[in-house]
Amino acid sequence: MSELKGYKGKIRDFLTQNQVKVGDLIKITSELTFSGILMPRYESGDESHIVLKLKSGYNIGIEFEKIEKIEKIGQVEIGIKNSQTIEKNEKLPKILLLSTGGTIASKVDYRTGAVTPALSASELYEAVPEIAKIANVDAEVLFSEYSENLQPDHWLEIAKKVDSVADSDYTGIIIAHGTDTMHYSSAFLSFALSGFKKPITLVGSQRSSDRPSSDAALNLIAATKFLVNTESTGIFVVMHQNESDDTIACHFGTRVRKNHTSKRSAFQTVGAEPAFVVYEDKILKNAQKEFFDGNEYNPKINLDTRVALVKYHPGFDSKIIESLIKLQYRAIIFEGTGLGHVGKTMYDSIKKAQENGIFLGMTSQCIDGRVSMTVYESGRDLLDMGIIPLENLIPEVALVKAMWVLGNSDSYDDIKNKMLENYSSEFS
Repeated sequence: MSELKGYKGKIRDFLTQNQVKVGDLIKITSELTFSGILMPRYESGDESHIVLKLKSGYNIGIEFEKIEKIEKIGQVEIGIKNSQTIEKNEKLPKILLLSTGGTIASKVDYRTGAVTPALSASELYEAVPEIAKIANVDAEVLFSEYSENLQPDHWLEIAKKVDSVADSDYTGIIIAHGTDTMHYSSAFLSFALSGFKKPITLVGSQRSSDRPSSDAALNLIAATKFLVNTESTGIFVVMHQNESDDTIACHFGTRVRKNHTSKRSAFQTVGAEPAFVVYEDKILKNAQKEFFDGNEYNPKINLDTRVALVKYHPGFDSKIIESLIKLQYRAIIFEGTGLGHVGKTMYDSIKKAQENGIFLGMTSQCIDGRVSMTVYESGRDLLDMGIIPLENLIPEVALVKAMWVLGNSDSYDDIKNKMLENYSSEFS
């Protein structure tokens, strides 16, 4: 019975007796009095709490044994009304919004607790009406996945869709994306679509749309403003600059990473300021140079996933490298210590990998700075074994770039040359 999804035993009987179901607005009298929406439970949840979504948007668990009284005080309207009549202003630019499953504009189904994309044209304008004053938006759902479930095959699908509108009249493209792996997707698109003649923004939300502190609408509005006002092209990640609502940062897709689990300002450009900042109606430029602006657009939408990102640590078992050799991996990206080092216990396995023609690249565990393997003897030893220092490539970006390079190269020399070439501002 979905009306009481996840509730079991005596709690389920109690809710049934009081004619309360998931999605109802209820008041619970316990040690304190709480009002909110009765939310479903996960099947693996305990059997001693009732979960309410408060007006603040946060959920709270109330211990069943301490409940004195429960009463239904209303019914929550499900989803977003599609009552708004949209009159497009033909004078405004047109942009395309592709959803991959992020909650940039979403609605909550209080019967299931699910947050689902609200990306029909009417739902989008209903959720973020400010957009209608900036641009006409066509919206399409490519797939609905949490970003941790997105795989390289999804990157290919996004890239092919974007490439299909390269000659369209869209001013720019927004890709709504979950935040956890957004910098992997932005890196691949930066390489596969290098030279694309329209700006592309990946936009996410650190906090879901049902919370007052949500950054979803603000990020989406800023991304739209950026697309219609910038003269730059390329791939950008657009997220909050800080915890205020005044500034939204536009990061190069190859120089950004998620550095915090929950802050709205989780995304940061590594080693520099964001390429651009959207402040009110102004686009402020920090980038000194944009390498992709002069590129000829020649999409290369291929990849090879036989690449490993190996994070070195004391106690690392070098047999892992030998397993990668047996699995016929074609590249290993090391995330080494400091200036680009790994322990000497790995040397024999590294030599075997090099003898098997595997590309070996070195990045650093350090958040900022540049690999420099000539400073210390251990670094010079690794250079002699064939490891290629990858300057200040972010480890995740180096992984994605290697996948892309392998998908477009055959010879070792070609792989090495492409890994060291600056295609989309990946080296700063």
